[in-house]
Amino acid sequence: MKSTWCALLALSVALPATAGAEVLKASHQFPGGKGDARDEMVQMIAKDVADAGVDLEIRVYPGESLYKAREQWSALTSGQLDMTSFPLDYAAGRVPQFSVTLMPGLVKNHERAARLNDSPFMETIHGLIEENGALVLSDAWLAGGFVSKQNCITSPETISGQVTRAAGPAFEQMLVGAGASISSMPSSEIYTGMQTGVLDAANTSSGSMVSYRLFEQAECLTAPGENALWFMYEPVLISKQKFERLTPEQQQALMDAGQRAEDWFAEQAAGLDTKMIETFEQAGVEVAEMTPENFDAWLAIAQDTSYKVFADEVDGGKELIDQALAVE
Repeated sequence: MKSTWCALLALSVALPATAGAEVLKASHQFPGGKGDARDEMVQMIAKDVADAGVDLEIRVYPGESLYKAREQWSALTSGQLDMTSFPLDYAAGRVPQFSVTLMPGLVKNHERAARLNDSPFMETIHGLIEENGALVLSDAWLAGGFVSKQNCITSPETISGQVTRAAGPAFEQMLVGAGASISSMPSSEIYTGMQTGVLDAANTSSGSMVSYRLFEQAECLTAPGENALWFMYEPVLISKQKFERLTPEQQQALMDAGQRAEDWFAEQAAGLDTKMIETFEQAGVEVAEMTPENFDAWLAIAQDTSYKVFADEVDGGKELIDQALAVE
């Protein structure tokens, strides 16, 4: 599954077995017990590891109950936190290359996301994650769209003048290029932002659109469809420090559980979009999709803004974009 696992397992053989049950703390920002697929992935890993009988327990803390959304990366890589389900672009302030995992129009649909997972592009991303103190247990890409209190956001001019949340710097640069203003916040704060008038519109994943009940604040949803501008990489991660202290049997149990959760999520991903559309329609919210012409107009702005900035200012940025675009 992951390129670094075999080497780490080989190194770990010399480590002594942990006496008694080892407890891992898993934190994430998403609602627990409400059908959010990212929480379900972490809960699935916890159950599978418990069933493996390797003296390893995972305690899951959903809904920012242990760490706030943007605190999780530093806690994980410093060894204070053991596991997380994490939107990787949230850490772009510390690792600028991570912005490529929320680059407008780079993924476009779920089939391409699956192909990216088995590409040199993803090997590079995994390597950067490891260099910074974490390891990937499960890959996950979520599609997303626009939600607005004012109008349907389709072509670039339809967002002009709106205060918008985008999730990461690459998307923010594109939206500013289209005439929007930006208010940065994690997805867990969008509902309040729209409710209080801080936000007119937002980009976020299909899963977050539903689990954070954004249909209660929206006039129109722009669903991903086949021309999705917004795809975000949100893997399940484990602290490298913690992983290397576990026994080989515990490591293998985590790897196996992570692969099962990844496979399960890949089967669920497109269904999250369908569930979102149905939920918003049932709430009386208008639902739109972008045409290929809309997508191309946004991509032209992105290439002059976010793509250019990333290639010019981020170390290895152009190479990362080229690696992703090379995937058929």
